[in-house]
Amino acid sequence: MRELFLAEERAYIRWIDLPGEGPARVFVHGLGCTSASDFASIAAHRALGGGRALLVDLLGHGFSDRPADFDYRMESQAAAVAAVLDHLGVTGVDLVGHSMGGAVAIHLAAARPDLVARLVVAEPNLYAGGGAFSSPVAAQDEDAFVAEGFARMVAETDRPDYAARLRLADPRAVHRGAVALVEGSVPAPGDLLAGLGMPRAFLVGERSLPDADAEKAAALGVPVSEVPGAGHNLMLDNPDGFATALARVLAADPAASLPGHRSA
Repeated sequence: MRELFLAEERAYIRWIDLPGEGPARVFVHGLGCTSASDFASIAAHRALGGGRALLVDLLGHGFSDRPADFDYRMESQAAAVAAVLDHLGVTGVDLVGHSMGGAVAIHLAAARPDLVARLVVAEPNLYAGGGAFSSPVAAQDEDAFVAEGFARMVAETDRPDYAARLRLADPRAVHRGAVALVEGSVPAPGDLLAGLGMPRAFLVGERSLPDADAEKAAALGVPVSEVPGAGHNLMLDNPDGFATALARVLAADPAASLPGHRSA
């Protein structure tokens, strides 16, 4: 575990740095999750052939600090991850983000294209409105969610693996992150994704189809790959399928995913 103190946020952001050769892969988790739980097996998967991997816990999640006055918006989380890469002197990374982490990754790639060589997003939040998880959270009053709603959500989730990850998150961070997803940003991640100058790819679980955001991404010329036997939690539902799909899109012809390209 490594850490960096962010002076403006007065908080430490933490990550796991797995050694290896070649361009680093940076993994960014979704709302209420952690990067180690979601991506450690992916980063070490034989399909990806090793290489350095950074598993970053976003502020308010996992082992990173929980600053009470942080807004937990996607743009702010992206800036914190960029600070980690600047601290490490790492550029030209393969950036992988899931769900809310996909929106964070898009904002990071748009704000700091010097840091990112390739972008892969897995069922990201492209536009305002939230999703099946974030919308019910955002509908609650923040203080009420912190006092009661968070514990109730942990107790009532039908996925024990998600409850285990969620217990490590800060309730206020979860609520503010959910509100940010519902409110969206200007420009929206989907609009930013359309104009990015680096190769991009979109992964979607078979059980999530039909998926409106995947259809929008395809219309933008972003290659869309399906992970069989998986729903929204692609990495956990089918780790082998996710790692194989990720390896395939990272090895694809970069020209096929640049802006202006349209799939046949």
